[in-house]
Amino acid sequence: MIGERTVDGFRAVTLSAPQPGVEATFVPGGGMVGCSLRHRGDELLGQRGGLARYVAARSTMGIPLLHPWANRLGARRFEVAGREVDVDAASPPAAEDPNGLPIHGFMSAAPGWRVSRRDPTGEGGTLTADFDFAADAGLMRAFPFPHELTIEASLAGPTLTIATTVRASGDAAVPISFGYHPYFRLPGVGRYDWEIEIPVRQRLALDDRMLPTGEREEVEVPGGPLGSRTFDDAYVAPSVSVPFTVAGGGRRIAVAFDSGFPYAQVYAPADDDVIALEPMTAAANALVAGGPDLTLTEPGESYRASFSVTVTDS
Repeated sequence: MIGERTVDGFRAVTLSAPQPGVEATFVPGGGMVGCSLRHRGDELLGQRGGLARYVAARSTMGIPLLHPWANRLGARRFEVAGREVDVDAASPPAAEDPNGLPIHGFMSAAPGWRVSRRDPTGEGGTLTADFDFAADAGLMRAFPFPHELTIEASLAGPTLTIATTVRASGDAAVPISFGYHPYFRLPGVGRYDWEIEIPVRQRLALDDRMLPTGEREEVEVPGGPLGSRTFDDAYVAPSVSVPFTVAGGGRRIAVAFDSGFPYAQVYAPADDDVIALEPMTAAANALVAGGPDLTLTEPGESYRASFSVTVTDS
């Protein structure tokens, strides 16, 4: 089922699967952000400052797209794939982290998304929206790589799948470094009691600015209660068959990196009852660092990546 409603004054599109009681809501006019994911009426996404603040202040909430880079960049002006990126030339500008580094790309709350498909089904439906990056002069000044973006959000019973495609629409190869920052929460269950599974085997070493050094270390994150643990860590993503999970209060959220996301960031701060399980197409700062791990999509070709969120009673 597909419906519409208004969230903080913005038109939102809702995909609903009545039998498992899952409902996902997206806002095309607010950067195609996933602003809500409900299970049996309970909100599972961290709202933080809410949709209105997300649009006005380019903060983060829900499930936002981070493009053309996820996480941080170590420079504001640099060359990649034969072209110069000038972060400060973007309109609107990128947000900054506490160290003054540009963070999370330019697409937060970006207007200009066009809904191209709405296909309802009995167990949910599919919503597709497109964005022509090349048509936006304020973005192209900063990141001069013509391309088109497509987000396809599909709900099938308990599973929400978000697939993102970048098509190189001009005469230049497009560097791929996007990701998502989904904030999850378990309503009615204290953070201390959230049961987590972080099925990673390699962590990326970070410097004092939270940028990868290029070194990797073997790691095992113990499963069990989140407790007082905090995370802001970068990892090599696990096999597609092994999901990240957070469970409690009779509910389980499983996040699987289905394809195209070889890296992951896990973020669980001490001062907010959320945990972010973040799929990333490249490590942080890959646009600046370059190297063999940075994928280039050639003119006329496409890069597609998808992840899924499954909500069940546990």
